[in-house]
Amino acid sequence: MKNRKVLGSGYALGAHTVDNDAMSTIVDTNDEWIVSRTGIKERRISTDENTSDLATKAAKMAIENAKIDPKDIDLLICATMTPDNITPSTACIIQGKLGLQDVKMMAFDLSAACTGFVYALQVASYMLSEYTCALVVGVDLNSKIVDYTDRNTCILFGDGAGAVVMSQEETDKQMFHYANATGDMQGQLICPGLPTHDLLKNGNHEIGYLYQNGSEVFRFAVKALQEAVEAVLEKANMRIEDVDVLIPHQANIRIINNVTKRMKIDDAKVFTNLHKYGNTSGGSIPIALAEAIEQGIVCEGKTVVVVGFGAGFTCAASLIEF
Repeated sequence: MKNRKVLGSGYALGAHTVDNDAMSTIVDTNDEWIVSRTGIKERRISTDENTSDLATKAAKMAIENAKIDPKDIDLLICATMTPDNITPSTACIIQGKLGLQDVKMMAFDLSAACTGFVYALQVASYMLSEYTCALVVGVDLNSKIVDYTDRNTCILFGDGAGAVVMSQEETDKQMFHYANATGDMQGQLICPGLPTHDLLKNGNHEIGYLYQNGSEVFRFAVKALQEAVEAVLEKANMRIEDVDVLIPHQANIRIINNVTKRMKIDDAKVFTNLHKYGNTSGGSIPIALAEAIEQGIVCEGKTVVVVGFGAGFTCAASLIEF
């Protein structure tokens, strides 16, 4: 039976480690305040790289781990909200940096904020009925859009990229997917851009800086993550006890703990790395997945659920049988 399979994964991070003590020299905060509210101890920041640079590094690692000829890739999807340019797509730039300019492929960007990678994974899964080999990248350089005078947001975010190579293989292992969007019209989580005349005249938030209503985001996140996990389990005809590893969006440890408590999920099954990297948005889930594979936590025979939420509001979950 032909099913979708993850062949390899990779990740890349901003070169500079910025711990909470360093953040306290930028804004009025301290290590205890940040850790108690978020679980984050440090984050990685890139100063001399752009989004496509980190994405290409993660992609090269995924291709190497997948043990494929990169010329076999005929589908490239990049999930990001911090593209190199408005156009061309960052996916096309990644294609070029991989030296695949002459390889026939579809390459495009997808924007679903922190849910972006799971959306992209699902789109690739559906499209592999027509394509042979997909490279799916989730990447964000949040340092491009964070306001470093706002302690409520700047402490949360870091820069990073993760990638997977997928293909259609003869296997009885399956993937199941769920996705949703709620049409946020209130700007609860927003980064205004594209400085049109109307936006310059009437915008409520400073162009180019990320803004979030933390309490509203928290409420949505807890509810949406639980609903997404339950929905994908229903599609797979499984129970939460059947899941070996849960990889949630690495936004805030309080959100994750709230969800796992409500769902009675064993903490030992939940993979987190936000204490090291903070919230890398589109890079969050694929970085965590790649690290879990690297550490042997995710391996053949394991059932894994990746689940995310983000601006839009959006949420999505995929159940992957490895």
